[in-house]
Amino acid sequence: MQAYHDEEWGVPQRDPRMLWEMLMLEGFQAGLAWITVLRKREAFRAGFAEFDPEAVARFDEADIARLMADPGIIRARAKILATIEGARIYNAMAARGESFSDFCWGFTDGKVIDAGGSGLTQSPLSERVSKEMKRRGFKFVGPTIVYAWLQAVGIVNDHAAGCFRRGA
Repeated sequence: MQAYHDEEWGVPQRDPRMLWEMLMLEGFQAGLAWITVLRKREAFRAGFAEFDPEAVARFDEADIARLMADPGIIRARAKILATIEGARIYNAMAARGESFSDFCWGFTDGKVIDAGGSGLTQSPLSERVSKEMKRRGFKFVGPTIVYAWLQAVGIVNDHAAGCFRRGA
């Protein structure tokens, strides 16, 4: 967890594929501890074709069965199906010329929101993002999951006041 915090959590991420990967992983975290997802992240990457949305969008029943049998990941059928559908949505956005990164950062006009180590679990921003993601068909994107994702990808800076990452 320390390395994740020090090197990744809260660092502004603008790569569209990585933003999507992190959103999908946050969905798998629902109801579990984030450390569980972190420990399984490499297995998730292997199982989900390195989170290549083009490849994941083509997953079929055989792939779903393979993933459901993989003890290295969280084997929740609804979350697996949500990831496959999330890849299809991501690809549809790209086909329309809409960058997933621009979509994500568009809620803040491309700026990092300083939450000041608030300790919040959701916000008006996460509620707005959640509502739009749900409208587009994404699953496991409630306001709490979205807030955790916004923090993780650095759209919201929620590092504590004394944290060395706060001003980075």
